[in-house]
Amino acid sequence: MKLAVKSGIHPSTGRLTRSSEWIVCLRRDKLLYLMLLPFALYYVLFYYLPFGGLRMAFMDYKPFLGMSGSPWVGLEKFTEFFTGPYFWRVTLNTVTISVINIIFGFPIPILLAILFNELRHKGFRTFVQTISYMPHFISTVVIAGLVVNFLSPSAGIVNVLLGKLGFESVYFLTKPEFFRWIYLLQGVWAGAGFASIIYYSSLMSIDSSLYEAAKIDGADRWKQTLHITLPGLMPTIGIMLLLEIGHIMQVGYEMIILLYQPITYETADVISTFVYRVGIQNSDYSMSTAVGLFNGIVSLILVLTANKLSKKISDVSIM
Repeated sequence: MKLAVKSGIHPSTGRLTRSSEWIVCLRRDKLLYLMLLPFALYYVLFYYLPFGGLRMAFMDYKPFLGMSGSPWVGLEKFTEFFTGPYFWRVTLNTVTISVINIIFGFPIPILLAILFNELRHKGFRTFVQTISYMPHFISTVVIAGLVVNFLSPSAGIVNVLLGKLGFESVYFLTKPEFFRWIYLLQGVWAGAGFASIIYYSSLMSIDSSLYEAAKIDGADRWKQTLHITLPGLMPTIGIMLLLEIGHIMQVGYEMIILLYQPITYETADVISTFVYRVGIQNSDYSMSTAVGLFNGIVSLILVLTANKLSKKISDVSIM
């Protein structure tokens, strides 16, 4: 029996033990594991090791004292944030911008994928898809520069057109009521084409015989889209929607920082930009860590709740 265990064979079942199976798999697929190693190291270094820094949320962190010398303050930083003057502003702005993106921005890649699927000329479809993907690869700084130039009150193309129509020029980037829609439009322009790839790939997996049967039954293109294409996309749409809900509290700060001004803080200031200002500009690392931790916990609760509801309503879930 001892010899069997040492050889990696379970004495009662006669099969390889778990550890032996793992060793066999490692030897057999060692090249695949070597390919996986850089990605595993990336996640360990940049996603898991930084978890240790979350301790700063519960202490009055001073860089010259370090983690070991900084005093513990418990939940003081969280209380300071929740009772401070910016909590409701940044939270409501974050949720509002995310909800606007989900309502108006989320369907655009789906519509693009369906339109690409309807194009019958392969060369023209490839050309249109390539054009729609290109903005995704443009730097955020360049896109922000384009937005600033297009909306310039003196020479921007938008105000030039307004002037031709007899309207006065408007400095859009200083108007709080316009900021969220500017952010939405640039995000759709930059990312909708690339985001449509996953939906278009899902469309390729739909059985073509379903469309042939629908044609025989007299269904036109609209009915085929309504009764075959959209139902075929629903699992993918459900998964992507769950992921979007999980990111409601995580509006990207790069574009907002490049576009907003103090005069537009009332509608543009979100949690991520608040964390940037407090942590990087004001060097209050404990407060920024506390706000970031709060943001992450709320995002986790949102995605778990949405996933549970999705399981009850349909078969779509991410875990």
